[in-house]
Amino acid sequence: MEARVQVLSREMIKPSCETPHHLKKMRLSYLDQSTPAIYFPILFFYGADESKGLTTSNHVRIFQRMKRSISDTLTSFYPLAGRIQDNFVINCNDAGVVFVHARSGARIVDVVRESNMEEKYLKQYIPCSDRYRSTSISNRPLFLVQVTCFDCGGIAVGVSFLHKIADLASVMAFMGAWAGACRGEGGDEVSRVSFNLADFFPAKNFLGSDDSRFPVSDENFVTKRFVFDKEKLRALKEAAINPSGSTTVKNPTRIELVSSFIWKHLIDFSKVKNGAKRSIVFGASHAANLRPRKNILENMFGNCIILSSAFSDTTSANANELQELVSKLRRCIRRIDDDYITESQSGDRALNDLQELVAQLITSTKVEEEDEQGLLFEWCCFTSWCKFPLYEVDYGWGRPLWVCTTALPLKNLIVLTNSKSGEGIEVWANLNKDNLTLLESKIQLISVTNNNNN
Repeated sequence: MEARVQVLSREMIKPSCETPHHLKKMRLSYLDQSTPAIYFPILFFYGADESKGLTTSNHVRIFQRMKRSISDTLTSFYPLAGRIQDNFVINCNDAGVVFVHARSGARIVDVVRESNMEEKYLKQYIPCSDRYRSTSISNRPLFLVQVTCFDCGGIAVGVSFLHKIADLASVMAFMGAWAGACRGEGGDEVSRVSFNLADFFPAKNFLGSDDSRFPVSDENFVTKRFVFDKEKLRALKEAAINPSGSTTVKNPTRIELVSSFIWKHLIDFSKVKNGAKRSIVFGASHAANLRPRKNILENMFGNCIILSSAFSDTTSANANELQELVSKLRRCIRRIDDDYITESQSGDRALNDLQELVAQLITSTKVEEEDEQGLLFEWCCFTSWCKFPLYEVDYGWGRPLWVCTTALPLKNLIVLTNSKSGEGIEVWANLNKDNLTLLESKIQLISVTNNNNN
């Protein structure tokens, strides 16, 4: 597919009402501080619908309404229009969010149909954040939007948010409120949101804003989409059953199965690449949303998430089979319970776990450079968007045809989303190109060699 997107305008949209003086500073929590200052993209595609007014002739009016409504919504979500100050606070100075208007000559149905396309095509529909990579964090916009109007009548809404100040739950609360305002409705999302996460996870003085410790993606990594339909998910569940007929984990979830399958093959690929002389520990982290785990955090804005990690075993030949990895991943995710959260509030449990993970990554990099036979530590990170209402963002012309992401910012980062039907899982994996090819071949074989994929 040819690149057909033309940027028509780029401006800064400010809140429609000035943020009151007593709200000018929003403190960051240490969960925010420890999150890298990377932009995370989400894309919503909407097909033309004459009965709901989504037509080419209405694009100008629709675009203006979206601008007005996002300005109104920013009055309630005022931190998004601010700027980070010294990795401790958001200066809620109403500097604004980036708002881009673009046009595409492609047909939106073709974009959705060609959903396995390379990221370089999908990137056209998200606002360019690359220009801010060399910008001081205090000058970076926290939220960027691109509204692309298709000649066929459809619209794409692409957003990029700075992960340091918000997780997906926070962004979806904003998107729901903005969509409601665009429809002319007041949303409950606004009244429920709390901006005091730092009261529960106070900032730490010793945390800096250096993101070099995180494995930022480069030109050797590409984001690609894979689909696990209900047949593949059923086959994976069967593959996780022991020969005795029992399972290490009873009723493994779709997220556990898909994550463990990918983790297993990344371990295998690493062993082949690095040879038998290297001892390899391959960690897998899952981002755990704290809101459903502790009632008082239910409506928090910010990074109300903790990474929980599991590690492959180098001592047993069968330790990294699918059923064992499913079991490890379940224990890892369920470890983030009320007690763990409480210990992370009153103490440094979550922070210590994160620092240990980062230290292993840094040490492993040095060993890889200096000793071909030393212990190698590798890592992948999963985040599930399956429980978020991605397909309920309605600006007044119905639900999106397709919601996706692309150009993920970290190496070995894997995002899991529901397919639109809800029956399957879409995987967006940012891996090096060789591993993408190998993983694709393994996924294609799932239904054919069902019981051999464990």
